[in-house]
This record gives sequence, structure tokens and C-alpha cells, in this order.
Amino acid sequence: MKKHVLFSAAMVAAMTASAQTGEITSNRGENWLSQSGDWGLTFGANSLLGYAGNLFNGGTNTAPSLQSFFGSNSNNGSGIVIGGKKLIDANTAYRGKLRIGFGSQKSTELVDDAASTATPTPTVEDVTKTGFMAVDLGAGIEKRVGSTRVVGIYGAEIGVGFGSGKTTYEYGNNLSATNPGSRTTEEKQSGTFNLGLNAFAGVEWFCAPKISLSGEYAWGLNMTSSGLGESTVETFNGATNSIETTTTEGNPNDGQADKSSSFTIDTALRGTLGINFYFQ
Repeated sequence: MKKHVLFSAAMVAAMTASAQTGEITSNRGENWLSQSGDWGLTFGANSLLGYAGNLFNGGTNTAPSLQSFFGSNSNNGSGIVIGGKKLIDANTAYRGKLRIGFGSQKSTELVDDAASTATPTPTVEDVTKTGFMAVDLGAGIEKRVGSTRVVGIYGAEIGVGFGSGKTTYEYGNNLSATNPGSRTTEEKQSGTFNLGLNAFAGVEWFCAPKISLSGEYAWGLNMTSSGLGESTVETFNGATNSIETTTTEGNPNDGQADKSSSFTIDTALRGTLGINFYFQ
């Protein structure tokens, strides 16, 4: 009889321990770990750590220029995404990423009025306007392993992105017989398309209830294609006393190839760090 009682007690203890797996709670009874049905929101921490590092090494904490965001596959642009996930059970989550970016920048330079003979010489404005559009979309499935505050994650993800940009130049001085020459009036940057399919693996460490720090690496294929840009130039023709406009493919002043494509199968250039928040 005593053996049966001890056996039954051991079974109850084992069942209780099994039921508590994955149920790590704080002193106030809050569950530390993510659970089935939770929604998650991820903030990328790479740029935040870079900023904090500059505070200690004396670096400059300047924002990237607008031009550096052009192209959805640029280093600055592709990292700026909103990440989210939905846990369909304790060990599986759907995840997605989104970036929809539009922007413009305008700069004005004062130059002498070429048509004026007054003293002092009045000024006119040369205006440069730059605009861009970039979209990144990603979707994947994530598997989660472990029931402690350190959880392993792995899965697969697909992403697509595309972008374009344009720069226009407006001049305060018109071309004429007294102000001849040739100048660019518009540059259309080549459209960029990116496609990636990656497997990823990493860890999450729950540092507080429903809050975790994560790090992961990715491996897979990436394809990028950039088409031809377009440049418009106006020139004063002295023979006809008129302004002629020509448009050609390629941007001769941007210092980049007119057309390019790439294909790689490799690990990501750098790991991805994140801060994750979970809620019902």
C-alpha cells in the first residue's frame, strides 16, 4: 500500500512539473514567456547600438542623407523595417516585415543674376529637389524551441523590395546668348528590385515579462537588379538662338553603373539584433 501511495505521489509531482513547463512567472505572477495567441512587435536594435557606441568612441551621430536611402536594397534602407509576428501556438509563429518609404529634399543656392547690371548684383535661386520611393515586404514562419528564458528560434523568410528616385534642377538664370552653356535639368535614378529567400536561426532572451532581446543570422539567396536611369540636359544653341533639350539613358553624374544585377548565396553581411514586445 505504501508503495502505491509513493508511486501515486511521484506521478502527481511529475504531472505538476510537466504542466509548469514554459510557465515562468515573476514575483507578481506575470508570465515571462510568449504564449500561443500572442502578438509580437520587433524593433531593430542595430542602429540603436551604433548610436550608443558613438557616444563612447566620439563618433558622429548624424542621420543618413536622403540619397543614401534610395533603392530598397541599400544598406540604410533595407534595415529600416517594421517587424511583427503572430504566435499560432507556443512553438510556431508567423512573422512579417514592412517598409513603405517616401521622401523629398529641397536645397536652395543663391547665385548672381546674370541678366542684371545693377550694383550690387542681385541674386537669384538655384533649386535642387530630390525625391525617393522605397518599399520592402517580408513574410516567414518561425519555429521556437525551449521553455526557459532563453528560447532558440529558426525558420525561413522571403522578402521583396523595390525603389526609385528622381532629382530635378531649377535655375534662376535662363540660358541665353549672354549666358550660354549646357546643364542637367533632371536625373531619374534607375529603378531597383530586390528578392531574397533566407533561412535564419538565433536566440531570444526574455529579460522581463513579455519582453525579449533577440539576435539572429540568416543564410540564403539574394537577387538584385537595377535598370537604366535617365538624364535630361538643356543646351543653348547659338546658331538658332534657342534652348535645346535632350534626354539620354544613364546618369553620367552619379558615379554609378548605368545598369547592374547581382546574385548571391551566402550568410547575411551582419547579424540582426532586436527588442521584442509580446501582448495578447
